[in-house]
Amino acid sequence: MSATMSGSGSAPCRFAHYFVICGIDNETGLEPDALAGENFDQSPLKRTFKSKVLAHYPENIECNPFDQDAVNMLCMPKGLSFRTQRDSRTPQFHSFLITREDGSRTYGFVHTFYEEVTSPQICSAMQTLHQMHQAEHNASAHNCPSSSSSSSSSSSSSSMDSLASSLDEVESPSSTSSSQGGRRSCGCSGEGYDSVRDTLYVSKAMCLITPMPFMHACKRFLSQVHRAVISNQPPPLPLESYIYNILYEVPLPPPGRSLKFHGVYEPILCQRPGVGELPLADFPLSKAFQLLGVENLVQIFTCVLLEMQILLYSQDYQRLMVVAEGITTLLFPFQWQHVYVPILPASLLHFLDAPVPYLMGLQSKEGTDRSKLELPQEANLCFVDIDNHYIELPEDFPQFPNKTEFIQELSEVLLSFGLSPEGGNTSSEPAVSSQTSVLEKELKSTSLSELVDDRKNGNLGGEALDVLELLQGNPTLERLQALAKRTGVKVARLEALAAGQKAVGEEGVGGRSPVEEEELRNAKLNVQLREVFAARFATMFADYESFVIQNSPDLESWLTNREQMHNFDKASFLSDQPEPYLPFLSHFIETQMFATFIDNKIISQWEEKEPLLRVFDGRIEKARLYNVRAPSLRSSVYQKCTFLKESAQAIEQRLRKMDHTAIHPHLLDMKIGQGKYQQGFFPKLQADVLASGPTNNKWSNRTCSTQRRVDRHRQHNDHLVLDNDLKEKYMQEARSLGKNLRQPKLSDLSPAVIAQTNWKFVEGLLKECKMKTKRMLVEKMGREAVELGHGEVNITGLEENTLIASLCDLLERIWSHGLQVKQGKSALWSHLLHYQTREEKNEQLSESPVSNGQEKRKPESSVGLPALRLSVIQDMRHIQSMGEIKTDVGRARAWIRLSLEKKLLSQSLKQLLSNQALTKKLYKRYAFLRCEEEKEQFLFHLLSLNTVDYFCFTSVFTTIMIPYRAVIIPIKKLSNAMTTSNPWLCVSGELGDSGILQITKNVLEMKFDCQNLGKLTTVQLGHDNSGLLAKWLVDCVMVRNEITGHTYKFPCGKWLGKGVDDGSLERVLIGEFVVPCNDDDGGRGSKTPPLQRSPSQIRRISITSLTGRGNKPTTVQIQESIGEAVNNIIKHFHKPEKERGSLTVLLCGEGGLVWALEQFFHHGFRSARIFQKNVFVWDFYERTVAFLENADQIGDLQEKPEPLGLNSESFCRYVNAINSMPRNIGKDGKFQLLVCLGARDRLLPQWLPLLAECPVITRMYEENALLRDKLTVSSLIAVLETLHDFPITLESSLTKSVEL
Repeated sequence: MSATMSGSGSAPCRFAHYFVICGIDNETGLEPDALAGENFDQSPLKRTFKSKVLAHYPENIECNPFDQDAVNMLCMPKGLSFRTQRDSRTPQFHSFLITREDGSRTYGFVHTFYEEVTSPQICSAMQTLHQMHQAEHNASAHNCPSSSSSSSSSSSSSSMDSLASSLDEVESPSSTSSSQGGRRSCGCSGEGYDSVRDTLYVSKAMCLITPMPFMHACKRFLSQVHRAVISNQPPPLPLESYIYNILYEVPLPPPGRSLKFHGVYEPILCQRPGVGELPLADFPLSKAFQLLGVENLVQIFTCVLLEMQILLYSQDYQRLMVVAEGITTLLFPFQWQHVYVPILPASLLHFLDAPVPYLMGLQSKEGTDRSKLELPQEANLCFVDIDNHYIELPEDFPQFPNKTEFIQELSEVLLSFGLSPEGGNTSSEPAVSSQTSVLEKELKSTSLSELVDDRKNGNLGGEALDVLELLQGNPTLERLQALAKRTGVKVARLEALAAGQKAVGEEGVGGRSPVEEEELRNAKLNVQLREVFAARFATMFADYESFVIQNSPDLESWLTNREQMHNFDKASFLSDQPEPYLPFLSHFIETQMFATFIDNKIISQWEEKEPLLRVFDGRIEKARLYNVRAPSLRSSVYQKCTFLKESAQAIEQRLRKMDHTAIHPHLLDMKIGQGKYQQGFFPKLQADVLASGPTNNKWSNRTCSTQRRVDRHRQHNDHLVLDNDLKEKYMQEARSLGKNLRQPKLSDLSPAVIAQTNWKFVEGLLKECKMKTKRMLVEKMGREAVELGHGEVNITGLEENTLIASLCDLLERIWSHGLQVKQGKSALWSHLLHYQTREEKNEQLSESPVSNGQEKRKPESSVGLPALRLSVIQDMRHIQSMGEIKTDVGRARAWIRLSLEKKLLSQSLKQLLSNQALTKKLYKRYAFLRCEEEKEQFLFHLLSLNTVDYFCFTSVFTTIMIPYRAVIIPIKKLSNAMTTSNPWLCVSGELGDSGILQITKNVLEMKFDCQNLGKLTTVQLGHDNSGLLAKWLVDCVMVRNEITGHTYKFPCGKWLGKGVDDGSLERVLIGEFVVPCNDDDGGRGSKTPPLQRSPSQIRRISITSLTGRGNKPTTVQIQESIGEAVNNIIKHFHKPEKERGSLTVLLCGEGGLVWALEQFFHHGFRSARIFQKNVFVWDFYERTVAFLENADQIGDLQEKPEPLGLNSESFCRYVNAINSMPRNIGKDGKFQLLVCLGARDRLLPQWLPLLAECPVITRMYEENALLRDKLTVSSLIAVLETLHDFPITLESSLTKSVEL
């Protein structure tokens, strides 16, 4: 045992941890593999049978315990497969990985080959099964269905590129071997098995399990071992020597170094990147790009970054692995944080039900169609059909920044290596060249695949030579070769083929074999493609450190308060980014991978930096040194990667000059007579020799001493650093789902474990819901929340949109968890449709309108508007009538937005789930929606969103037609409720106006349909003054959006009519949003502060006759109100453009600029006259104009300074233009318009001295009036001048028909 321990003591530094053999156990015989989905209709040769781990060496390693079930399942994901001499038996290579609970990974590399079955019991069992199958088949159908012919057609159509078709799929006699066994009269028997006539073969797998993904080295080692097994000559040493050597005598290359070790026939090279370089990634990216094309790969990469659900689909396990590993290595410096299973064994298909982001690979059966694949949830799914070069993307998908230039740069790198950026299906082995892949399809022959596979071993068979001649005689290929030579690109693979005719050991360029040359080329291409991706992130996040919030004194307090803390200033970061980047970045900074990256950054102030972070920070530092970035970072100009050459050189230098050569394989102390060689059969290895490593190996002693040194160092730091378990516990809790869900536990599939996994999902979903609703609330409540000690102020519309989109995604995942049968892409919309059908049936039965429990809401606090009927069904019908939305996922999202805007989301979902019979019919017992307590908590979290106002439906669906209802409410005590004139109305909002709408006489209510106006801002109300009762005193106008229920009140409180009040026939009214107060709903009574609103009726009346009342505002109050009005306008312009809201409200609403200046001009104004009409401020303006024009004619103004002359000219021009316009807006309306135009054209400060110095003032203002106080006037001028920096634009409803 001590020996074993010493062997395993240095295990962390060993190249390989285990050597494993999987295959058929002759003792137990044929066991059907129930988990792989048994199909008894198939011929026994096509069925899957259980494989076993036959042997693994060593027995166990402490740092990486051997998981027998997981390894067996991943070495042979589809179990054993059988072949006869008629079938293709090309060896296959694939890799896999196992993610342990702490997030670390172990890699497996598998070489699967076919071995003749020697056990008579197994042959006769197969014969019996076949006879039973035949009997059943003949009984069920006399005329045999053409299963063989269909199989052969599928085989031939699959051609070369499908050679990788799954190991258990039987290929029918291919074109080269059809003459041997032949088809018989009945198609079925053609693929049958007869123990006398046929030789039976079964799959067997050799696997190396390693701590690091040295794919090429492992592939070469395993293929050399297989070559030794099938060779005519026994290998130079027993196989034990080579396996012992790689397990115990080959070390991991240290960072930045290369290593050479020996396989059975040839040396094998591998290298490991240095500390400052991108981490090791040995899977060929060129293959991933060829399989999918650059554009598709960038789209999938974006989906992975945004943590969607990604499902890879291919017949070939290695393709699944190459694409999954390729994409995750490109994420540097970020890491995928969720479920990651590149090869999902058939027994784990229920894992596709996981309501979390995942990246999984699913093996497709030959001939199965995408449409037949039933996936539990597709609302947020990116489906990647690798074999058919096809992807399906989720809806509402933001593009990667600078995508076009990015694709261009990647294409240039690929072209420089002679690869097409469009990609295209290639054979499962690397193609001879991108052109040949087309040729291979034409050839449809297995011999080429054998050649391609064999070429890796450096020898060419007889048939292969014919193929080579055929290839060389191909004119298209010759043209391509000539072109390649001219441009200096080597078609290395073709040259390698030609070179294959020379001696096997003969070396290629620079003393390296063609295979090594090929690997070097692959490594250089890999690193250059990765550098382009890394450079994008280095550019995008060049200044990320400035936005990291570090506010904890030590690690322990940070970890304890991790959940409550803001670690990254998202709002400032986004405001610093170029506009085109925002849709992507606003989503990305909400992901788990970004949160973990920032966590690692903060932890690095107390602990050693995480390796990826260290490399990334080094990159950013280097970029800063090379080019000092200008202070304006908002440029979205694309910057190309500058590291391409040096990164490729580093790899080339390492491979040209080997740093380490491992000990050569040597004879071991083996028992005599064992290790016998029998061609074509993998020998039974001597377990005692392979069980433990050398005890006196210098290298293992060295690593042990280093290990001891590391241990001492760790003990020394233990009292300084937080206990790792505690840290891991905190980190897991801090993330929405712990790392224990990164990969399902493969070894235990008992119902209890599945139930426990589902329970973890339920808990995770609830926690995520709590986090998301809290974040939405905190962001939305803004300043108040900050004062209460939460987070940062000011949510941007972009951020709000991102949060709502992520809420929609969460709801879809909750609704798709535990579905009985999937219908449509959106589980939520499907549930709503079921509900609608049931309710409409009930409605017809009772012949009464749908009563949905929440049928009526009390009428709004307004008078006059009839109550809006509320129901889930009603909202669904609105959504269904929107032609702009084409998909179920889109409809579900629109319904969520609408319910959120109406503050009914929690209530509607509660109602949907109250139909328990329906929920039971649609969902399995373990589904989230059937966990009562969690469901209640979930609805409660959603209820908290009712405390804030969202406009997420109105602001997104801007082009839809919306029905509005308007009601005019007169003051009945003081005026006629009736009027003989013809009234009209025009409603304006942030997105447009309704145009002039004629109102039927004496009908005070109207409905009209109009394209979405957005938030409503103003209403123009007027009449034509006809008839005897033309005067009309209007209290207010109410307008309601009939879809969202949002109601706006437009206070008036003035007369419309000639000869009354200020003689106005038309008024512009400013809207205020009416917060619905409903006593029935607990959560709905809480309000956010009301928006700016126009002066209420009492205020309006009091302003025009301030002097006659006892409530005059003081001079201090007036000055303060002007300051505040100006301040609000300045704040408006400091907000991002999309967040600003209505400027009209700030100019003309209550507390707005017009209102404040009105108070100023009314101070000390002599307006009331005994026995005379009231005088208005506008009268003062008109007299000032008369005086100025008169003085100008007499020539009094000649001696005035120049600017004053210009000012008087502009003042007269504006007042005359307003007076001469056709609209009859009354004197108060004219005053409002003049102030707005003066603010827009920056003239107010120039007009004030003119008014203050005009002699008319003495007759119309008292001595103490503010307008007659020079000091006050000059300070007012200074305040108004601050508005000159901002471009004030006015709504057309204000400035209509003014000719200036």
